[in-house]
Amino acid sequence: MIHLQGVSKHYGSLVALDNLSLHIGPGELFGFIGPNGAGKSTTMKILACLLRPDTGRASVGGLDVLHHGHEIRKLVGYMPDFLGVYDDLTVDEYLQFFAAAFKIPAAKRRSIVEGVLELTDLREKRHAMVDSLSRGMQQRLGVARVLIHDPKVLLLDEPASGLDPRARIEMRELLTELTRMGKTIMVSSHILSELAEMCSSIGIIERGKLLYAGSIHDAYARAGAGQRISVTLEPGPDGLGASPERAAEFLSRCPAVARVGVEGPTLSVELAPDQTSHQPVIETLIGCGARVVAFVPRQVKLEDAFLRLTKGALN
Repeated sequence: MIHLQGVSKHYGSLVALDNLSLHIGPGELFGFIGPNGAGKSTTMKILACLLRPDTGRASVGGLDVLHHGHEIRKLVGYMPDFLGVYDDLTVDEYLQFFAAAFKIPAAKRRSIVEGVLELTDLREKRHAMVDSLSRGMQQRLGVARVLIHDPKVLLLDEPASGLDPRARIEMRELLTELTRMGKTIMVSSHILSELAEMCSSIGIIERGKLLYAGSIHDAYARAGAGQRISVTLEPGPDGLGASPERAAEFLSRCPAVARVGVEGPTLSVELAPDQTSHQPVIETLIGCGARVVAFVPRQVKLEDAFLRLTKGALN
C-alpha cells in the first residue's frame, strides 16, 4: 500500500532523507520511530503529496506521488504533529467544513459526520467550540477529520504527543479499531511502549537513514534483545542449595541463555534472541541444585531494541 524506493530529500545542506526504501502492506499498523529531526515528518509529507522527493520514487496504493497527487489525496488521511484548529467553529461545524472541502454531497454529510463522531467518541462534544477542547479531544478531532472521506491510508504524525495516560490509551484503542476496519496506518511516536502494544511492524529511522523495518519480534532478534526472566533463589537448610553465583555460572554455559546478572539472591536472565522456551533455564537451575522461590518472565521493551539498533548512529 505504501512504497518508497531510494527516496532522498534535502533542505539546503541538510539531508532530511537519505536513500530511504520502505514497504508497508495493506492493513498494517506501522510504527515509525526516531528522534526529532530523523525524517519521520518529511516521509509522511512526501506520501501525503505535500513535498516532492529530490530523488527516488514514492507511491501510495500503486499511484506515484509525483504524477497522481489528486488521486492519492482521496486515498490518504494525513494528520500533522500539530493540529491547527479554527476559532469560532463548533466540532460539528469543523467536520462539516472539511466534508464540504472533500466535495462530499450535502445529502451525505450529516450521516458521515455522525459516523466519525461516534467512532472517535466525540458525539457529546459536537456543540463545543473547537478551541475549547482539551489536547486529547483535539487529537481525537484530528483523527475524525482525516476519516471524513473514508481514506484507505492514514498518516498520523505523533497523534499521542502531549496526551495524558488515559487519552493515550483511548488513542491506542481507536487506532487498533481502525486497523480492524481495514485501514493501513503509519503512525510516528516517541512513546515506544505504545507502539509495541499496537503495531504489527515498525521502522527505525535516524538522520534520514532507515536502520530497520520489519516486525517487532525481528527487531528484538536483530538487536540481540531476548526475553528476560527474573529468578529469585533461596538457600537450602544449613546453607545447602546452589548459590546465586553458582547458578549464574551454570546458566552462562546454557546455549539458550544470552546473559546472566546477579543482584543478591536474584538472577536476571536474558534468553538468546531466537529462544522462546523457558524450559532450558528451569532444567539448568534444577540440575545445579538451585532452590527457586520466584520465576518471573519479564516483557522485553521496545526501548531496548531501539537503543541497541541506533547505537553508534547517534554519535
